[in-house]
Amino acid sequence: MSQRFTVTAFSKDEDNCRLSGRKGEINQLFEGDEATPGSSDKGGAAQEQEVDKGDGNPKESSPFINSSDVEKSQQYDGKNMALFEEEMDTSPMVSSLLSSLANYSNLPQGSKEHEEAENNEEARKKPVKAPRMGTLMGVYLPCLQNIFGVILFLRMTWVVGIGGVMGSFIIVFMCCSTTMLTAISMSAIATNGVVPAGGSYYMISRSLGPEFGGAVGICFYLGTTFAGAMYILGCIEILLIYIVPQAAIFKLEGLEGPEAEAALLNNMRVYGTCVLTLMAIVVFVGVKYVNKLALLFLACVICSILAVYAGVIKTSFDPPDFPVCILGNRTLVWKGFDVCAKVIEKDNGTVTTKLWRLFCDSEFLNATCDEYFVNNNVTAIQGIPGITSGILAENIFGNYMEKGMIVEKRGAPSVMDPDAPVTNSNRYVLADITSFFTLLVGIYFPSVTGIMAGSNRSGDLRDAQKSIPIGTIMAITTTSLVYMSSVIMFGACIEGVVLRDKFGEAVNGNLVIGTLAWPSPWVIVIGSFFSTCGAGLQSLTGAPRLLQAISRDGIVPFLRVFGHGKANGEPTWALLLTACICESGILIASLDAVAPILSMFFLMCYMFVNLACALQTLLRTPNWRPRFKFYHWALSFLGMSLCLSLMFICSWYYAIVAMVIAGCIYKYIEFRGAEKEWGDGIRGVSLSAARFALMRLEEGPPHTKNWRPQLLVLVSVDAEQNVEQPRLLSLTNQLKAGKGLTIVGTALEGTFLDNHPQSQRAEQSLRKLMETEKVKGFCQVVISSNLRDATSHLLQAGGLGGLQHNTVLVSWPRNWKQPEEHQTWRNFIELVRETTAAHLALLVPKNISAFPSNGERFTEGHIDVWWIVHDGGMLMLLPFLLRQHKVWRKCKMRIFTVAQMDDNSIQMKKDLTTFLYHLRIDAEVEVVEMHDSDISAYTYEKTLVMEQRSQILKQINLSKNEREREIQCITDVSRGSIRRKNPAAVGTQLSVTEEQPGGSEEEKPEEEVQLIHDKNATPTTPASPQSPAEGAETPGEKVQMTWSDKFDGDKGKPPGATSPEGIKDIFNMKPEWENLNQSNVRRMHTALRLNGVIVNKSQEAKLVLLNMPGPPKNRAGDENYMEFLEVLTEGLNRVLLVRGGGREVITIYS
Repeated sequence: MSQRFTVTAFSKDEDNCRLSGRKGEINQLFEGDEATPGSSDKGGAAQEQEVDKGDGNPKESSPFINSSDVEKSQQYDGKNMALFEEEMDTSPMVSSLLSSLANYSNLPQGSKEHEEAENNEEARKKPVKAPRMGTLMGVYLPCLQNIFGVILFLRMTWVVGIGGVMGSFIIVFMCCSTTMLTAISMSAIATNGVVPAGGSYYMISRSLGPEFGGAVGICFYLGTTFAGAMYILGCIEILLIYIVPQAAIFKLEGLEGPEAEAALLNNMRVYGTCVLTLMAIVVFVGVKYVNKLALLFLACVICSILAVYAGVIKTSFDPPDFPVCILGNRTLVWKGFDVCAKVIEKDNGTVTTKLWRLFCDSEFLNATCDEYFVNNNVTAIQGIPGITSGILAENIFGNYMEKGMIVEKRGAPSVMDPDAPVTNSNRYVLADITSFFTLLVGIYFPSVTGIMAGSNRSGDLRDAQKSIPIGTIMAITTTSLVYMSSVIMFGACIEGVVLRDKFGEAVNGNLVIGTLAWPSPWVIVIGSFFSTCGAGLQSLTGAPRLLQAISRDGIVPFLRVFGHGKANGEPTWALLLTACICESGILIASLDAVAPILSMFFLMCYMFVNLACALQTLLRTPNWRPRFKFYHWALSFLGMSLCLSLMFICSWYYAIVAMVIAGCIYKYIEFRGAEKEWGDGIRGVSLSAARFALMRLEEGPPHTKNWRPQLLVLVSVDAEQNVEQPRLLSLTNQLKAGKGLTIVGTALEGTFLDNHPQSQRAEQSLRKLMETEKVKGFCQVVISSNLRDATSHLLQAGGLGGLQHNTVLVSWPRNWKQPEEHQTWRNFIELVRETTAAHLALLVPKNISAFPSNGERFTEGHIDVWWIVHDGGMLMLLPFLLRQHKVWRKCKMRIFTVAQMDDNSIQMKKDLTTFLYHLRIDAEVEVVEMHDSDISAYTYEKTLVMEQRSQILKQINLSKNEREREIQCITDVSRGSIRRKNPAAVGTQLSVTEEQPGGSEEEKPEEEVQLIHDKNATPTTPASPQSPAEGAETPGEKVQMTWSDKFDGDKGKPPGATSPEGIKDIFNMKPEWENLNQSNVRRMHTALRLNGVIVNKSQEAKLVLLNMPGPPKNRAGDENYMEFLEVLTEGLNRVLLVRGGGREVITIYS
């Protein structure tokens, strides 16, 4: 199919004319205006101006922010985009979007302020953009500098000597595998989008969320800080032991054992503190100098390593001369003697050596000497026999030592008395710590850390997504090869006793790795000294910036002060805290003790990097699209497992402490930290877990043992969208001892399009109140054409899948008797019907404003339960849940039940007590007996008033104001007739005569149950209420007084006329009594009697729980139903009407 397009050229004037005409047509199309002939440019501009207003909330990414209408029209003109004109405010054109993306600045949060401050300070200077770095300078070399460190030079030979070549190789392989797997995971995360400067912390926090990000970020910060302490201690060790031993403040000469060890540690503390102070000042004054010296320090490291390799090659044909003196099989400290022999031949005579004088009391041959010295020969062996000597076989296996043991040569003859104590121990090379495999892992692991150096510089890289994976993996490969080859080279070139000699005492105080170097040991000594200084400076530079990044994210409130710094953004306060923490590491003073501490923190950081990658891969998040493709979730899990294993291998107690620290930070951020939504993987886990759990819940209804109130709380809002019954949320909080689901819902009247802003305000109001009342749950706002439908929608649509509400909590409608509120109580009754149909439990607190807030405490009182019908146990469960809350904890529970005439109340009490015992509920039990009695005149009067009001509401078709006046008039008349009765007669009932038939006695239980569980509007067997004339012997003047004032009665009848005939005459004068609905009369009678009993027993109770009767199925009697409930609860302060959902909610079984 072919299409033909015709392009017509117009002049400039014609083009403008046609363009304005097109704009007018387009605007009419979108604005919905009728086309007006000859619409001018002015009208089009006016319409366009209105279009440009948009939704009033321009987005930050919009290219039209702060631009004038003229600029906008220029943007639209000639771009054929008039169809999308109205959306330009919120949806920029692609060309604008691409332009903004091209100018993207990948600065970390908080760095823009730094940049602005520098620009303000140097406004006169034109800012020069720093050149972007490639893979080699930006990632590879910084990683090399951070990975190669103090452990390689000071402890690697000792690790090989103690663990053996095989054991050391396993340690190196494990640690290098861990970092390689972590680098693969890190590469996947780093190439999944732009990583601003901030490196590992940024990656972890944005992948695992603010809680994990903060916890791991602080652990990484602590690890970097302790790494600074370790480098400074290494620097001091090199200085005091190998360069200028005489500079020691606490002299070691003449000291043995613990005293010598303490003196060495004190020297480390003093010098370490001085060096730390000096380094902190350097970092504070100018970081730029540290960065400039970085390459110099790296050159020292590389030269030192090359010197070692050159020395190894040289040993194959010309081993260096470093003799080691062995007495028997014990290695001697080469100090204080020059010849490794007891005696030497001199001038045809035998002369003792300096070594003799160290073990004997005089220089003569007949001197008294050390027993071991006398019994064993002195031999000198080469400390560096060379790579071709075959010494590798001797060093293949480990030789772990206890603290204080003498370093011995394997296979050398030794004569000694096992029971004789070791004398002159300071002459021998001793083990300074007890060594074991896990200790070696903890000491060695810091030498493979530093793999994050490249990602930390991501802001300075030309192409971070390409450079970070390649540079990091190349650096780890290089360092791993160096470490593994070093293990084999050290084992193949150096004598075992020298390897196990940590401080080189057997080789005249030389650095052991230095003895292997070519051309001189000083190459290694000076190189390692400068490299440790540089690494310490780098740590003191990087750690404060990491802390500043965490502080500026605002996820840990108490760290916010450390986000501030100098005008140019330098983290002054963070540097101060870093120096203090670093000083705590220096006070430990032992490199071997500090190394496992920072191993923990780095391992935890690496573990979470692997976890982040594994989670993102398994969850298949749509945004997970790394450019680096050589990753797999199994590799990430393997790396995570290795990290966790190494943590406990290094030091289980340090691992637990590190986890506790991370856990505390996690919980603190969760409890107090700022809410952040970073699209993290943990949220994805939550979604997956929630989906899985919801699918499981769908499998069937919960068992009775697992039943808990899942509340749908229905609240109403005023015109300002503020909640009208805040105490309803307080009650919700007090009921949530059973945990479970809470949905707080409200209904708005109108349409969604018109009322959406009100809906958002109402939702915000609900959330704020839920936060205030500490109610954990969800809020939901539904808009419908009327409130009745909106509430019904809430009832039907609330919840999701198996996580549905099973209980509705709604407040009793206040002022329901007011004519303008007639729709409110109708809605309430419909809600009761709907909850019954949906088999939901219903809780209706009456007088909700009198309920306690969460801050109140009842020190005494009772929660009274009136258990009239069995509703599945809701009445038993609710007080138990309430008493779990501190408001109701001190209240005692009382359960009342009603006994009829033919019930055995004593047996009922026993059974109820047993039932409560099996339910494990502590409560007092009381059985209230309600004897049958006749219907009182007051009951008839209340029923009459009720029905009159109902008739008026139904039949009188007047205007609203007239109807209100009419109802008020009738209500006043009815109330006046009640008030004119003797107050004592209000509660008096017409007693039953002895001649009365007994059929009425059997009807009473049915009447009471009829009130609670009404199934029909009228009973199936209409009650045959006996005429009041047949059984009334109440003094006639009381009844006569009530009615003779109101109607045309016999006003002259004497007060003493009390005969039944006289009362019959009175009743005959009241035809409206005979016309009353007898079902309503009986219900009112039951309500009044129950109310009297409840008020009598529970008026002082803090809360009364009561079975809620069901509404009549015939809607004609709805208003009567409200009156019955009002009468039933009259005179009670706090009432909670409870209606069960038709299932058991409590069980006696475990």
